[in-house]
Parts: sequence; structure tokens; C-alpha cells
Amino acid sequence: MPDTFNHLQAAHCENGVTTNLLRNVGVSQITEPLAFGIGSGLFFIYIPLMKINGGPAIAFRTMPGLIFKRTSQSLGIDVVRKTFSSPAKAQQFLDECIKAGQPVGCQVGVYFLSYFPKEYRFHFNAHNLIVFGKEGDNYHISDPVMETTNVLSSYELERVRFAKGALAPKGQIYFPKQAKPVSDDQIRKAIVTGVKRNIRDMLYIPGGFAGVSGIKYTGNKIKNWRDKLGVEKAGLYLAQLVRMQEEIGTGGGGFRFIYGAFLQQAHAFHNDDRLPEISKLFTQSGDMWRNAAIQAAGIYKGRITSQADFNLMGDYLVEISELEKKAFKELSTVKWQK
Repeated sequence: MPDTFNHLQAAHCENGVTTNLLRNVGVSQITEPLAFGIGSGLFFIYIPLMKINGGPAIAFRTMPGLIFKRTSQSLGIDVVRKTFSSPAKAQQFLDECIKAGQPVGCQVGVYFLSYFPKEYRFHFNAHNLIVFGKEGDNYHISDPVMETTNVLSSYELERVRFAKGALAPKGQIYFPKQAKPVSDDQIRKAIVTGVKRNIRDMLYIPGGFAGVSGIKYTGNKIKNWRDKLGVEKAGLYLAQLVRMQEEIGTGGGGFRFIYGAFLQQAHAFHNDDRLPEISKLFTQSGDMWRNAAIQAAGIYKGRITSQADFNLMGDYLVEISELEKKAFKELSTVKWQK
């Protein structure tokens, strides 16, 4: 088993993969919160016409792959990213990388991940992990959400790399092209780029389905679900929201906590004392998302099903929308160091 790769446990898969791959090429300053913030990972979108596991598509983070792409790009690091139509060619390229000593990120489906607890295996194809070694027919896996490294056979790895359905990974593989030193000044500038992009995405993205407007829109929709869908189907939709919030990586609440940590760490590079204060607003938002998840769980488990319960659930999201709007507006007034 290779002894040169240092497994890093993280709260979220793509943050962890990004951090670990960049550390592997010498970016010692990078942390999970910095990767998430520089990559403008915080987001929200509700897509009622797109269904995943029988419920509407809801995301609390940016599109899979963008955190790694944006963070690397902001730090001036070129990346390699490939998808494949042939599993045989995908394995051949992977083996060439491993033989060359290059750990690689892979997008996979979680349903057939044999080391995942059964209760966490469902059809979701935007999980990320690192393959860093091979012995015989077994690949060594660094999955950031797991405490230790794991092993997958070539068959098991092919199965998850070519999972079918929404966001099918198509054998996707990615990694930094070469080692490159990164200065604190580059980190400082990358933080500004990441924050400004996140302000744009959460406050000014067109349409009413995304950003803080999307959170409010979803909250108001939830108030109508009981009458429009019936208690049972409305409960299933809320179960979908909680699943996307709490089980896909860190979800709604956890991502807000990570963003708060990012602003605290950004304070070391930008001496504006408002950053720690704005960080507290995102922590507060994370707590509110968790409270909303508890309310939603009560509804879909059938313990609370009145219209007043749905109204309270919707009001949680409307309140969260206003809080995150306030946080990002305050963040837009920060005077960044050059």
C-alpha cells in the first residue's frame, strides 16, 4: 500500500478531495473552508421539474466539480479532467496515473459503494473520492467523508464510476496538472474572487429558483404542498429536502458552518474585523437550516401534519432567505486588502 499519500478526513467530499489533491502538489496553506470559499461553493437551487429519487431536485451547493475547478483556477493551477465512454479506457487511464504516482479525483455514484453503510446508499451520482494506489485487482481509496482509507475491487470501482441516472459520472477523473508553489498573496486574491462570485450567485443570479430568492421561493411553495400534493406526497418531498440537506455531504446547515469557518480563516489574510462578525450570521443560518430539517422530519414521519406545521416549515426558509441576504449584503461592503 502506498505510504506517500496522506488521507484527510473532511466534512464534504469535493472540499476534501480538492484540499487533499492541492496539498499533494504543495499548496500547504489550503484547508477545507478555504477550498470551499475560494471555490464559491455555497449555493441554493430548487428545480421542481427535475426529479431525483422521486422528489424535486434541491441543491445547497454549486454544481459538482466547480469547487475543484474554481479553486485550482484561482490559484493558477492547471488541471486535467476527463470523462470516458469506455470503462476499459477509463481504467487504463486511471492505471497509468496510479503507476506515475498521481493520485486522482473521481466522481462516483454512492449506491454501490461497498464501504458505505447501507442506510447511506441511494442513487446519487455526484460523490467524490480519491484513488491513490493499486495492489493486484484492488484500488486504494481516500474518501474524505470516511475516517480511514478503503479498498475497492476493479469491478466495484468501475460500477460506481459508471453509475447510471442523473449526473452520471461517465468515469470522470481529475487532478492538478503539476506541482506549483502558491504564495499567501495568491491565496489572498483567490479569497476575494471566491467571495465576489458567491455574492453574485446568491444575490444576483437571474430567475427566482436560485440563491436567496430561491430559498424564499421554496419556503412559499412548501406552504402550498399539503393542499396541492396531499400529506403523503408532500412528506416525501420534504424528505427529499432533508436528504439533500443532511445526507449529501454536509448539506444546507453544514455548508453554512463551513462558509462561516471560511470567513474566519479569510480574516487572517484580510484584516477587516467585520469578517468574523459576518461569519456568525452564516453560523446562525446553519443552525436555522438544522431546525428546519427537524420540522421537516416531523412532517414526513407523520408526527405533525397540519397546515400550520407546513406554514412553519415554509416560514423557516423565508427567514433563512432574509438572513443569508443580509449576510451577503454585508459581505459585499468588506474592504479587501490588495
